[in-house]
Amino acid sequence: MAQAALGAAGLHFDDLNKLRVLDPAVAQQTAQLREECRAFLDKVVEFQKIVGSLIDLVDQLAKAAESEKMKAIGARNLLKSIAKQREAQEQQLQALIAEKKMQLERYRIEYETLCKIEADQNEFIDQFIFQK
Repeated sequence: MAQAALGAAGLHFDDLNKLRVLDPAVAQQTAQLREECRAFLDKVVEFQKIVGSLIDLVDQLAKAAESEKMKAIGARNLLKSIAKQREAQEQQLQALIAEKKMQLERYRIEYETLCKIEADQNEFIDQFIFQK
């Protein structure tokens, strides 16, 4: 009866016979909820650490990918410039070949002319010798 009167007043005795304001069942549920909340908070903190490390890893991978992208762009530009240099060099060599062909043709014409002059001079010498 005393417990009922105290219960009506909102006071309760726990298992250790201590006077409590809360009902022991509510106190136990509150303690259980507190433990569940702590476990949940621990899991949330662990999740945040995992997510933070994942974000760091993704950032590192993004930086590495960006670096490789820049290297690839640089290599592509280098190849383009090498191709342009080769084209320019090929054009220079083609021009040099054309120049040398023209020079060869001039030398051939000059040679033929000199051969004719030599033949004329030899004929003149032969005629001069036979006239004496």
